[in-house]
Amino acid sequence: MHKERNPEIMTNSPDPLPESVTLIDLDGRKIYLLGTAHVSHQSVADVRTVMEAVRPDTVCVELCPSRYKAIVQPEDWKQMDVFKIVKEHKALFVLVQLIMSSFYKKIGKKLGIMPGAEMVESIHQAERLGAELVLADRDVNITLKRVWGYLSFWQKLKLLFQLVWSSFDSEELDEQTIEDLKAKDQLEVIMQEMAKSFPGVKQRLIDERDLYLAHKIQEAPGRTVVAVVGAGHVQGIRDALGKPIDTAPLLRLPPKSKLPLILKWLIPLIILSLLIIGFFKGGAQHSVESISIWILVNGVFSALGVSLALAHPLTILSAFVAAPLTSLNPTIAAGWVSGLVQAWVKKPKVADLESLPQALGSLRLFWLNPVCRILLVVLLANLGSSFGTFIAGSWIAARSF
Repeated sequence: MHKERNPEIMTNSPDPLPESVTLIDLDGRKIYLLGTAHVSHQSVADVRTVMEAVRPDTVCVELCPSRYKAIVQPEDWKQMDVFKIVKEHKALFVLVQLIMSSFYKKIGKKLGIMPGAEMVESIHQAERLGAELVLADRDVNITLKRVWGYLSFWQKLKLLFQLVWSSFDSEELDEQTIEDLKAKDQLEVIMQEMAKSFPGVKQRLIDERDLYLAHKIQEAPGRTVVAVVGAGHVQGIRDALGKPIDTAPLLRLPPKSKLPLILKWLIPLIILSLLIIGFFKGGAQHSVESISIWILVNGVFSALGVSLALAHPLTILSAFVAAPLTSLNPTIAAGWVSGLVQAWVKKPKVADLESLPQALGSLRLFWLNPVCRILLVVLLANLGSSFGTFIAGSWIAARSF
């Protein structure tokens, strides 16, 4: 049972610390919240200043184990197993992660600083001072699954479109713009705008993590704690510190909707029923024509989708052949078949993986990168097959009644 505590906010800028620091007294422990921008030279300097002045017992960072591993082992992502991603049906999930990471990488390239450099500096300072390091953020995979899992189909398409658009947006951003975003009023405006379009995204991406970060920070050992977090989390963490926080709901994955599973089995049953009805009403010739419609429409739409990804001709052929069959088989999808074929005929090389950061900053390079192309093949083949199923099914139904 947690006992509610009353944190005292002593000052927003304890001299000689930067203005981005909030000092909180919690049961006699001093907690220094350092709000940063994730692509900022000034934030890196602030980390050095605070660590040297405070010399904390514990350093909390806005990282989870997987993001920490990505920082300390930056070359590890080059071992990405594309075949495994497709087989485990994670292509869309990985594609969204790549698009989201590209935003900070693009800004970092313009400003000449690595995204998350202030977190790297915090890790180094903790090692230098012998302070305990606490990875205070919720696992990024849980966060993304909670964000994605509670969106409707159309919200997912809308969010994906906005992510892609922002990833390849050519608007110039200078370092002063990044620093301006650290102002609380600017961040509140951004969060309010996000809440209008995607209230669930803001709740699960920001608000829930505020609670989780606050829990980890207040449970961190030591009398003096420095917590390095994005500036957008500072207010939420301040409000949550000292209060009982149940993290179990924050770690719970969204329940799987039964509707997709029902549709997976219902659509094949409807199509087969329509073919049987057509046979009894129009004879064998009617059924042959309906089957031809199903094969051609479903196959053509899936093949067109794969063609948009500039896939290999063999992959396009596989999409055409697989889509009419997989649409009637709930256990497999056209995108999985096409993705595996594309990965087989154009197996990504180490150089392709190494060029991913550059590819994520350019629409042309993104479309040409073999790794991205495989992920696009999976996505577009499935979308094409879905449209083909709807159109062919409607056409067959109209002929059968």
